[in-house]
Amino acid sequence: MIILGVDVGGSSIKAAPVDVERGEIAAGTASVPTPRPSAPEPMALAIKELVAQFEVRGPIGVAFPSVIKYGEVCSAANIDKSWIGVNAELLIERVVGRDATFLNDADAAGIAEIAFGAGRGRRGTVMLLTFGTGIGSALFIDGRLVPNTELGHLEIQGKEAEHLASGRVRTAEGLDFKAWAERVNEVLATYHALLWPDVFILGGGITEQFASFGHLLKSRAEIVPAHFRAHAGIVGAALAANRPSR
Repeated sequence: MIILGVDVGGSSIKAAPVDVERGEIAAGTASVPTPRPSAPEPMALAIKELVAQFEVRGPIGVAFPSVIKYGEVCSAANIDKSWIGVNAELLIERVVGRDATFLNDADAAGIAEIAFGAGRGRRGTVMLLTFGTGIGSALFIDGRLVPNTELGHLEIQGKEAEHLASGRVRTAEGLDFKAWAERVNEVLATYHALLWPDVFILGGGITEQFASFGHLLKSRAEIVPAHFRAHAGIVGAALAANRPSR
């Protein structure tokens, strides 16, 4: 079965058709810029424009940078605050004309990695972290998701973790990989002290360059790059739409 997965990011919204039985992107990706401001109606219209580029019918899954509970947006760290309290699934169904399943973007990436990627077959505690505009987190216990953990907002050294070591911070402050990896190691150490994961799976666009910094990372847990890299959110969103919770 082919389902369209959508991943909403800080700078762009990406989508691709996903073979949910194989966990593979079935055709090329497409993207549109994330609207400014990233308010509900402009965002919904951008998703409509993106979805129209594909011939795939049926439901869509949307990985979204927010806490999502029963389709409702509950936080807005990296999107317009007017999203809070909006039922995103009903909005997309009205504007796009498709059944939609929304979930936290890091949770979506984690679902993809646990089902078909670097976390497949792993037991114990697995934590996926995405480094991009912020730091997303997804926590799994024996393959079961603990949703909406949002550990990127945990305070470390007097700052939110994502204000210390996100991919955006590395770019904005001009950090080389050595300096940035030192900050990431501080984040990993804090998370490990709280949750004792067996493995960290690192995702987000920056992991396309994992060979440049992976050897600089240190933790008592195993550290591995995400299999799906920047496409994990798309794949996981499609998988979630194939087995919606509602």
